[in-house]
Amino acid sequence: MSDPRNAAHAKKVTQEKKHQGAKKKRGPAGAAPVPDAPPAGAGAAGSESPTPKPPAALEGSLAVLAKLKEMEFYSRANLEQLAELVLTVGDELKQKEVADPLDEVYSAQNAFQTKLTTLIEAYKAECGRLQSESV
Repeated sequence: MSDPRNAAHAKKVTQEKKHQGAKKKRGPAGAAPVPDAPPAGAGAAGSESPTPKPPAALEGSLAVLAKLKEMEFYSRANLEQLAELVLTVGDELKQKEVADPLDEVYSAQNAFQTKLTTLIEAYKAECGRLQSESV
């Protein structure tokens, strides 16, 4: 499984390239955008791209899935840090009045992590369904 941060970085780079491309097409400040001209010799046959572009629904769903995976990554890290804090506060520092609320936060984060993981699995199945429809 690839790191969701890689997918998020790739998406950001793609958006930046599109944004920079839009600036170049505009020309001088305040000028209207210049429409893309088809390449020389490109007729009706040249309008088809060599690789089929996935449907917008699939692209959007894959972006959502990447975001969910990124959230799950950080949620897991938070859960590990909370576990360390619960042990430190409860066992080492013997601060019972702080340990109980901290344990409640840990439980809430654990519940969130479980629900998020379940959602990701369901969303993966949906993305797989959309991908099989587009093929």
